[in-house]
Amino acid sequence: MTQALTTDIRGRVAVLTLNRPDKLNAIGTPVVEGLESELLRLRDEPGVRALVITGSGRAFSAGADLDEIEGCAGPYDFRAFVHRLTDVFGLLEAYPKPSVAAIHGFAFGGGLELSLACDLRVAEAGARLGLPEIKLGVLPGAAGTQRLPRLAPPAIAKQMILTGEPITAERAHAVGLVNELAEKEGALDAALKLAERLAAGAPRALDAGKQLVDRGLAMDLNAAIAFERETVTALFSTLDREEGLKAFRERREPEFQGR
Repeated sequence: MTQALTTDIRGRVAVLTLNRPDKLNAIGTPVVEGLESELLRLRDEPGVRALVITGSGRAFSAGADLDEIEGCAGPYDFRAFVHRLTDVFGLLEAYPKPSVAAIHGFAFGGGLELSLACDLRVAEAGARLGLPEIKLGVLPGAAGTQRLPRLAPPAIAKQMILTGEPITAERAHAVGLVNELAEKEGALDAALKLAERLAAGAPRALDAGKQLVDRGLAMDLNAAIAFERETVTALFSTLDREEGLKAFRERREPEFQGR
């Protein structure tokens, strides 16, 4: 845990909070290091089954830390900064435990890119989501140009990237970028409820489901179907599969152990 990122365990859900409210949770090295450290630590915590990522203060995140970017001596320093950011966001995307971004206020630039690396997104009514980098003469560099058109219609992604203009949470929900729309100041509560539903699932099946979707999209259909077949066959031999069937027959909630 670092001062720039705090962790609160709520039952089977870990809430990771960007904690730089005075800088609108700008994402710099302290946040990135804290996020990486907590992801690696929580991976081995069997009691934690899902993650929620949110921000303190009045916004999810204003984006990458401009002070740190302006301190880069040249393009190679900037490349190293972006590379580090992309690596940690990639760690989150590939994480075996499902993650939910709870967006309030706004999620701009690197803040939106962080939310795109999560599995699901919840946003409060009136929140704004955007990639404003083009207004600074650059473009998103932490996979925003690649993840956004995979989650929203490409034409919407192009408009956001090429104009730099944000869209509302309502619009993001309508085009499928946001999974659930929460009431004002209700994003965290809604994200926690969603994460708790995820945490109730069988851990190995949750991880496998993420892999099937993420990796399957990069395959041709026949290869993806074969991947699915082998994956579900492997899950058939797990103790959680036996528990799930037994619980169904006994009309009770299953108690999955991740085995």
